[in-house]
Amino acid sequence: ECAASMLEEAVHLSKIVEQLFTLSRLDVGEARTEWTRFDLAELAKTTADQMSLLAEDKGISISCETSQPMPVEGDRVRLKQVIVNLLDNAIKYTPENGAIQLRVHGVNGHAILEVMDNGIGIPADALPHVFERFYRVDKTRSGESESAGLGLSIVKSICAAHGAEVEAQSNVGRGSCFRVK
Repeated sequence: ECAASMLEEAVHLSKIVEQLFTLSRLDVGEARTEWTRFDLAELAKTTADQMSLLAEDKGISISCETSQPMPVEGDRVRLKQVIVNLLDNAIKYTPENGAIQLRVHGVNGHAILEVMDNGIGIPADALPHVFERFYRVDKTRSGESESAGLGLSIVKSICAAHGAEVEAQSNVGRGSCFRVK
C-alpha cells in the first residue's frame, strides 16, 4: 500500500514537472518550431472524439460543432494541447450527466474555438486569475487532487505564442465558456 501511494505521488510530481517544462519551453519561444497549416475544425473533431472516452465515465456528452474547414497556421501538437486542456477542465468541473460543447467557427477572418459546459462555473472574483500559474479556485472543487493549477496557464502561453487570445466567461452553477480567437 505504501509503495502504491509513493508511485502515485511520483506520477503526480512527474506530471507537474512536465507541465513546468512545457511552460518554460513556451516562455523561450519554442512553440514556433513546428508550425504548419492545418484544419482546426478537423483537429477539434478528432480531439473531442478522443476525449469523449474520459467523459463517458461521468456520463458527460461532448458534442463538436464545426460548420466548415477552418485553416490555421501553428503548431498542431500545441494547439491540440489547448483543446485537450480545455476539455479536460470541462470534464473535471461538469457534474455527472452534464454536457460539453466544442465549437469552431470563423468571425471576421479569425478562427474561434469555444469550449462550453454546464458545470459548476467559476466565481466572478476568481475569473481574472484562472490563467495564472498555480492558481486554483478551490482545492476541493473537483475532488481531483492531481491539479497543480497549470493547465490553463499552459493554454494561455500556447495561445500567446500563436498570437491568439483566450478568455473565459462563467456563471456559478450554470457553467463556463472558454474562447480562443
